[in-house]
Amino acid sequence: MSRLVAINHLTLDGVMQAPGRPDEDRSGGFAHGGWGASRTDEVMGRALGERMGRGRALLLGRRTYQQLLEFWPSQPPNPYTEALDRATKYVVSTTLREPLPWKNSALVSGDAAESVAGLKAEPGGDLTIMGSGELMQTLMRHDLVDEHLLMIHPVVLGTGAPLPRGRPGGRPRARRLHRDHNRGRDRDLPAYENRCGNCLMMPVLSMSAMPRISRSTRS
Repeated sequence: MSRLVAINHLTLDGVMQAPGRPDEDRSGGFAHGGWGASRTDEVMGRALGERMGRGRALLLGRRTYQQLLEFWPSQPPNPYTEALDRATKYVVSTTLREPLPWKNSALVSGDAAESVAGLKAEPGGDLTIMGSGELMQTLMRHDLVDEHLLMIHPVVLGTGAPLPRGRPGGRPRARRLHRDHNRGRDRDLPAYENRCGNCLMMPVLSMSAMPRISRSTRS
């Protein structure tokens, strides 16, 4: 049985939309794309690399897959592009058709929750979902996400797509903070594990896990 780990950049007010580039995702009139790009660093890269290295495959929605394909293969040689190229990429979509253009990509069609549950039932390392907000919403409503690795940035946007919610009508779900990669810097990378059964996911950031914001970032 595999675990499903969700990796996301997140603002202090819970926005996960378009952290990487200004044109990454303008849906809903979102005008703040690229808010996380200037804050990436070695600690963050190492945490991402460790997590992806333990996984057996990436799980991506159609939009996130196409955005990664548009950008990363055309970049100069770098470890992240190499890791993406080597990784098995399961793409959940009802509109794409095989063969997919990026090597090591496999189309997952049909019911998303049932298909991903089937992938989780296979032996091997973790499945890692990156971005893919609509897909993650579906998977969280079916209690299929086991862990969140959150790269929390000291930014408040006031608009944008938030981290998806779990199943409506469920009990509040607390997540256990089991590792903090970057305590004491201008962002935190807490990892939260699912320790509850059929209930609503509500990630709770304890005071010790909140980013420490310097005076210069308070305005």
